[in-house]
Formats: sequence, structure tokens, C-alpha cells
Amino acid sequence: MKFEQLIEGIENLQKELLNRTAVQVNTNLTIRNWMIGLYIIRYEQGGEDRAKYGDKLFEELADRLKKSKLKGLSSTNLRLCRQFCKVYPQMREIISPIVQGGSIELPEVIHQSVTDELHEGIIQKKISNTLSMELMLKHLSFTHFAELVKIDNLLKRTFYEIEGIKGKWSVRQLKRQIETLLFERTGLSKDKVQLLENVHLQNDNISISGILRDPYILEFTGLQEKPQYNENDLESALMEHLQTFLLELGHGFCFEGRQKRFTIDNEHYYVDMVFYHKYLRCQVLIDLKVGKFSHQDAGQMNFYLSYFAENETPVGDNPPIGIILCTDKNETVVKYATTKIDHDLFISKYLVELPEEEELRALIENDRTLLLNEPK
Repeated sequence: MKFEQLIEGIENLQKELLNRTAVQVNTNLTIRNWMIGLYIIRYEQGGEDRAKYGDKLFEELADRLKKSKLKGLSSTNLRLCRQFCKVYPQMREIISPIVQGGSIELPEVIHQSVTDELHEGIIQKKISNTLSMELMLKHLSFTHFAELVKIDNLLKRTFYEIEGIKGKWSVRQLKRQIETLLFERTGLSKDKVQLLENVHLQNDNISISGILRDPYILEFTGLQEKPQYNENDLESALMEHLQTFLLELGHGFCFEGRQKRFTIDNEHYYVDMVFYHKYLRCQVLIDLKVGKFSHQDAGQMNFYLSYFAENETPVGDNPPIGIILCTDKNETVVKYATTKIDHDLFISKYLVELPEEEELRALIENDRTLLLNEPK
């Protein structure tokens, strides 16, 4: 064996085992989420105290799971698990032998009406290329399934399953093809084979690192989403200084997290920094932009505030506050967003407790100058 062969052997070993790890973690995540959906359906059908929770079932369940330190199981994601279980009932055939003899319960659920089963059975027989769940689990991540379950038409969903596997599509590519109506375009095309070949030539293949950095995977494995996945060096350094600055002010800031993620309809959004202010009794969201302030920045912050007000604000707390920091070579703009705040007393406290705009402006300008002039 030559030295170059030794290097190649080690590289191939690393790649192969990392690929196996990614596939196994994704498979376990997918199975877990399907079974969570199954548990929820079974509870809805026969839970002794289900009437107590009614329409608030998912919110109550998410709150209790959050207190148990289980991440990634928001009410939105719990609904997604339930939908996943209903759309892919054939998962049971794979899971049964896996859990047999273990401590995991695989409850039975009440079947659909005979009419519904007959109708779906007829459609299923017409789709000769319906894929096995084993094949889909091998090639598709749970994030893929989160997109596929949105498609009600069985033929259309199967089309994207097949083409996604053939093209080794990433989730981004799958979403792109669904949004650009590939199924419909293929149906109208006179040369369907050539159209699909052209699509696959432009594919965006799934990468191992992409799978392992998927937010669903990170939450499932208990790993942390690193800020450097989402920030460039200048932003990261500025945020580091800002975090220290706010905590040292002594104004009641309690740090909650950086790049705090929330998910809506399988889209992931990130707030640069989140603090809790113990005197104002509200969350403070901070968004940093290396560039000039624009109306899109205000719209984005308003979106963040609306979500946090509805989903992350405990009963009795005040609505969240947003601070937008935008910086470029010529100016620094510090903008406070106080959406939905109409209490005079709260506004007065808010003006006293938060740092002066000039303090933040000076901090950002000073840090930017130092960072940009550091020796390379």
C-alpha cells in the first residue's frame, strides 16, 4: 500500500461511516415523529380526559413537553407529526418489527371509514410505482416528509417522492420543484422524459453535512445549533460584544439564546439574540444587520414580535420588544420596535430600563471600527 492509498482509504472510511450515521439518525427521527403522531391520534380517539383539553390539546401538550426539556416539539411540530402519521400509515409495517419485544408501545387506532379506505385503495392500485417506506426512509429526511405531507393528491405526492429519490434532491430542491409546479409541467409536456432529465441535471444533491445540520436533527440528538452556521465573522463578533455589553449594564437583562429558532410551516426562522428583561417582564429580541436599515428589516422584526407574542409569551408577561441594529460604513441606525404595546406605565419603564440609543450606537460603531481594522 502506498501513502496516497492510505490517505484515500481513511477518507473513504470517514465518508462511509458518517453517511451511515446521518441515515440512522434521520431514520430514528422520522420513526419517532411518526409514532408521536400515532400516540396523538390514539389519544384523540380514546383518551379518557381528552374533552378537558379540546382545541387546546396541542398547545397544552407542547407546554408540558417543553417543561420536560424535550426540544423541537412545539404545537406546530406536534400537528405535523399527527399529519405525517395520517398521510403515511404504511410506516407501521416498518416500525412493528423494530419495536417488537421492547418497551415502546405501538397502539392500534380506529381505521377510516370503509368508503374512504376503498377510495384510497382504488387510487393506490392505479399508481404502479408507489414506493416502499423502506426506500423512502433511506433517501428522504423528515424535513422532506414535512413538505410531502402538504400534498393532498396521492398521485402528485408519489411523483415527488419518486423524482426526489431519483434526483437525490435536497429539501430546498424539493420545495423549488413543488413551487414551480413540476408535476403539472410534466403532465403538459410533450417530452416528459427530457423535461425530467433537464431538471435532474440542475439538481441540488443532499449532502451529509446538510443532513446533520438540519434543525430537526440537531434538536432530536440534543446538539446545539451553532451561531456560526448562520452568521458571518463580523456579525458573530459584534453579537458577542453586544451580549456582554447588555449583561454588564445591570438593567435586568437575562440571556436566553443566540440564533433562537422557531418554525412555521416547515420554514425555519432565526432571531439573532433573545433576552428576558426581569423588570419589564418581557422578552427583548435583537436583530443585527450589517448594512443600512430598510423597511424589510422592520417587517421582519414585526413578524418575529407577532410570533413571540402569540407563542412564546407566558400569561401575565408584557409583549416582546424588538431592537434592530443596522450598520454600514456611513451610519448606524438603532431602531426600537414596540409592536402592540399600549400601556403608558409599561412604556415609561421601557424608556428607563433599556439602554440609550446613543450607547448602542457607540458600541456598534466602536466595535465595527476595531474589527475591520484588525491585522489579518
